[in-house]
Amino acid sequence: MTATPERFQIHESGAYFHGTRADLRAGDFLVSGHRSNYRPEHISNFVYMTQVLDGAVLAAEMAVGKGHPRVYIVEPTGSVEDDPNVTDKKFPGNPTHSYRSAEPVRVVGEMTDWVGHSSEYLATFRAGLDALRRQGTAVLYD
Repeated sequence: MTATPERFQIHESGAYFHGTRADLRAGDFLVSGHRSNYRPEHISNFVYMTQVLDGAVLAAEMAVGKGHPRVYIVEPTGSVEDDPNVTDKKFPGNPTHSYRSAEPVRVVGEMTDWVGHSSEYLATFRAGLDALRRQGTAVLYD
C-alpha cells in the first residue's frame, strides 16, 4: 500500500480491525475495562472495531501507550452493535462501519501493510478532540 487507506471504505477482506499500541499475538483476546483512546480518564465498557482500515489506523495512531501503532485483524466472540459514538451521532447510517462488543474479541492476525496519517492530520484531529473537551461536548456513549 502506498497511501493512507480510503476513508469509510470497507476493506476488501470484510474483516474487522482494531487499532492499538498493545503488542498482541494471534489467539489473544481484547476485553473491555481498558482506558479509552479518546478520553484516557474513561475505562471503556466495550471493545471497538471497524471494517475500515483507515479507521483502525487512526485508532492505532491515537491509542494511549508507548508501543508502536498496530492494527489487528479481530473476530468478535459474541454480539456486535453499531458504535453509537459515530453512528447517527456524527455520521448518520454508520458509513464508518464502526462497531463495538461488550464480549471478548479474538486477535486472528496483524495488518502490517498500511500507511499512517500525516503528522499534520493527526495534530488537527487531536486539536479537534481537545476543542470538544474544552467546550464540554466530548460525549462518549459507552
